[in-house]
Amino acid sequence: MNILGYFQKVGKALMVPVAVLPAAAILMGIGYWIDPNGWGANSALAAFLIKAGAAIIDNMSVLFAVGVAYGMSKDKDGAAALSGFVGFLVVTTLLAPGAVAQIQGIDPSAVPAAFGKINNQFVGILVGIVSAELYNRFSSVELHKALAFFSGKRLVPILTSIAGIVIAGILMFVWPSIYGGLVHFGESIQGMGSVGAGIYAFFNRLLIPVGLHHALNSVFWFDVAGINDIPNFLGGAKSIAEGTATPGITGMYQAGFFPIMMFGLPGAALAMYHTAKAKNKERVASLLIAAGFASFFTGVTEPLEFAFMFLAPVLYVIHAALAGLSVYIAASMQWIAGFGFSAGLVDMFLSSRNPLAVQWYMLIVQGIAFFFIYYFVFRFAIVKFNLKTPGREDDEEETSSVAGSAETGELAKQYLKALGGHGNLENIDACITRLRLTLKDSSLANEKTLKALGAMGVVKLGSNNLQVILGPLAEIVAGEMKKIPASEDLSSVKLP
Repeated sequence: MNILGYFQKVGKALMVPVAVLPAAAILMGIGYWIDPNGWGANSALAAFLIKAGAAIIDNMSVLFAVGVAYGMSKDKDGAAALSGFVGFLVVTTLLAPGAVAQIQGIDPSAVPAAFGKINNQFVGILVGIVSAELYNRFSSVELHKALAFFSGKRLVPILTSIAGIVIAGILMFVWPSIYGGLVHFGESIQGMGSVGAGIYAFFNRLLIPVGLHHALNSVFWFDVAGINDIPNFLGGAKSIAEGTATPGITGMYQAGFFPIMMFGLPGAALAMYHTAKAKNKERVASLLIAAGFASFFTGVTEPLEFAFMFLAPVLYVIHAALAGLSVYIAASMQWIAGFGFSAGLVDMFLSSRNPLAVQWYMLIVQGIAFFFIYYFVFRFAIVKFNLKTPGREDDEEETSSVAGSAETGELAKQYLKALGGHGNLENIDACITRLRLTLKDSSLANEKTLKALGAMGVVKLGSNNLQVILGPLAEIVAGEMKKIPASEDLSSVKLP
């Protein structure tokens, strides 16, 4: 696997722990709605919900270790997740300030401050990657009969604990420098203030086509470089009391996405509909309406973004620039809201009572402005440069609107056949919106047929890695594809 493909795999695995954040956001959001003034002091139910959500947020580092180990394992087995947990406990226990003082024989007050922050997502991700690699390599090893009980998957947690000792031994000497570098990076970004937030948002959008935006997000949203924007925001009153959050500042790497996802991209969808050929408007309307609603309501933007990022790359660069501008404006004006999943209506509603939400309603005003900006900029660019957005393709390039059978199992067979069958697939995986595949021969994948089946986009990474953008259906389709026996004859499966 090439480097890009490997980072794609890491980025996908990061979605496993990130996927639990909506639970924290919902619990804490409802708690703040119940008791917006006391934040749990005036309501036992509010306190119950806020504390329940905080249990997730306060343990994100170990969730990253478990989630990444599970997400990167070859068969998504619980033994890999257990190994990630074991490795994380070993590393963080050995590198706790008290343990470092004892091991190095120094006064506790002389222990570098970096070890007070060893329980963080950076270490969780590192341990998760190592645990997954050990699982993938040694989970099938057979030991001598005398040690047969510890063969296979039972061997992996043991090896991971040993690896944890090695990792701790290395970090004992290099962690202070790594931590110092991460803090400097975070401080540099924070020192740029709203400009830095805008730069981050610009690259956040640009990395979406290759699926590496998750890795970038972890730097700004979690405690990799000392920013930790999402957990600090969701912590609300607790974060303020602990000095880890500042009203008007915390949430600046999230707030400006609301105007884009709730208003800007739906404006772009309207522009693409209005500029589609008359004979194609009915066909593209269903795609754009569904994708626009998903963006507005949930903040899931990939179905809409993939509708134009490859057909009209210049529009996607404009979109990335406008996203950076939006985040910059929101950060400059200190209009703040946060999210646990994405910047859609649901998260805006839930975060509105959070004590760190500052003039969040102004994001709606900004969003309305961005709706018109997106609409007119996209419409002008599409018409001026004759961009081939949905519904404007040349006749010979137009694809069928057939979406395959409503039966997911049958649809999975259609996708499998369009990809060259089981014999051409070395690995089938999925994240929230994409099939992530490793092919033996990528030339056997019929991109036109995949799009006719309903795929919003097809992304080729290297010579053998392929992503098929399906939207929320991706994980279900992947599961159904895995259930199809390799011996099943697909010749009778009809393709559009």
